[in-house]
Amino acid sequence: MAHLELTDIDYFLPDGRQLLSGVGFRVGDGAKTALIGPNGTGKTTLTRIIAGDVSPEDGGVSQSGALGVMRQFVGQLRDDSTVLDLLLSVSAPAVRRAAKALDDAENAMIEMDDEKTQLKYAAALSDWGDVGGYDLEPFWDKVTMSALGTPFDSAKWRAAATLSGGEQKRLVLEALFAGSDQLLLLDEPDNYLDVPGKRWLEKTIRESDKSVLFISHDRELIANAATRIVTLEPGINGATSWVHGAGFDTYYDARDDRNARLDELRRRWDEERVKLRALVLRLREKAKFNDGVAARYHAAQTRLARFEDAGPPEAVPLKQNVTVRLHGGRTAKRALVCTGLEMTGLMKPFDAEIWFGDRVAVLGSNGSGKSHFLRLLASGGTDPEREHEPVQELALAPVPHTGTAVLGARVRPGLFAQTHTRPDLTGKTLLDILHLGNEHRDGMGREAASRALDRYGLSRAAEQLYDNLSGGQQARVQILLLELSGATLLLLDEPTDNLDLLSADALQDAIAAFEGTVIAVTHDRWFARSFERFLVFGSDGRVYESDEPVWDETRVRRERSLR
Repeated sequence: MAHLELTDIDYFLPDGRQLLSGVGFRVGDGAKTALIGPNGTGKTTLTRIIAGDVSPEDGGVSQSGALGVMRQFVGQLRDDSTVLDLLLSVSAPAVRRAAKALDDAENAMIEMDDEKTQLKYAAALSDWGDVGGYDLEPFWDKVTMSALGTPFDSAKWRAAATLSGGEQKRLVLEALFAGSDQLLLLDEPDNYLDVPGKRWLEKTIRESDKSVLFISHDRELIANAATRIVTLEPGINGATSWVHGAGFDTYYDARDDRNARLDELRRRWDEERVKLRALVLRLREKAKFNDGVAARYHAAQTRLARFEDAGPPEAVPLKQNVTVRLHGGRTAKRALVCTGLEMTGLMKPFDAEIWFGDRVAVLGSNGSGKSHFLRLLASGGTDPEREHEPVQELALAPVPHTGTAVLGARVRPGLFAQTHTRPDLTGKTLLDILHLGNEHRDGMGREAASRALDRYGLSRAAEQLYDNLSGGQQARVQILLLELSGATLLLLDEPTDNLDLLSADALQDAIAAFEGTVIAVTHDRWFARSFERFLVFGSDGRVYESDEPVWDETRVRRERSLR
């Protein structure tokens, strides 16, 4: 048995703004609940409150059953963490403490092998055994075999940074779903997973007997895995929550009905207040000339005061209008020509021509070379001309390759980076980023910058540092900078991973209106359907074009063999 219950959670940001206002809902035993809402409404902050990382100003969290947590930025580890560190990050606190003590004791033994150090090492070994550390190793062996195809002994010291984002996610998810925790909290577990990985996740969530609360912006994952949906809705005094007790197929209708009902209740409340105020004013005038009306006047005053003290019904959620205006410009008819192109060790040589105005979705499993391909183009391709220099200050590592990838005349690449890592933006507020500009784009006055941020739903975050934004807000900043940069070739690496549903729709509309060429790496099945051409990086190393999205290569190869 495992459940989670939140009651009247209030949370304020360090600058005094209220982020969460009276948020409350319940995740019952075995329930599969999706937590959704616009970027910046506090979804990740709410998961940190549930996990005990931060404390709310008011309200409480109760649960039964041990809690396992996947935090948002698993998949972006680029430090010196190892596979063992990743597995420990989703282990019980006692296991993490014992593992650290054992690691410290082993390091101390290397420095000084005296009796005192040996005794500490022996105590650490004993504590490791007491918390079940030795029993965990066979379990971790199953996890690494399932996620990486490698035994734990061979994988445990491998640097996590050498794993793809999808491999990091899959490793942690395998450990959580196979572990003993009966209540799981997953912050964007589908990010970095390829489509087979997302289908595995959908199936695993559905069939698990655990209680699961997960944040996701993947419309198909929500539709296929969630049986209930909790929405954080933005408001003037912080986000509030409401629960849709069914799946995604009926969600939008339910939300429209709810908003219409809230609007009607607010209208009725306003009308009643107008009537009560009019009554008070009318009786006040009569009481001036008739003492017998005084009692009725005071009763009307009391009634109005109680009515206003009780407050209005819940307000209709603030509508977040995100307007993306990607402009582009005319380029040569051939925007990109690849001849015998091979990213060293990743795929076989291939030829391709991409024309001005094409919308090309690049599909394939993790580790097949898709992001390398985008990075090569983002740096200007093979032997780039000056006009092909990227429109951003990006430090892109060279991509070893043979063959050529040549950009056409007036093609200026602009890259949307999957990990959102932007050293050029670190330590700057959004207003400063737009106000200062750089060698690739002009600076903007404060008023113009504020208007641009408002179009992306970022006006309230104008004074926040880029580093402190949510993943979705960082994604919107990147898209805004692409808009301002003059790029004529958009290179989008998983652009919808962190975007909320409204922002993803706005991006799709902007891509359709963009005067230029778009190449996007994506595992978002909903997003991919809006593209015209599909370049598939196959698991066998071949790169080929398809008339429709290809998610199951085994099925495609089988169909080809039957022709």
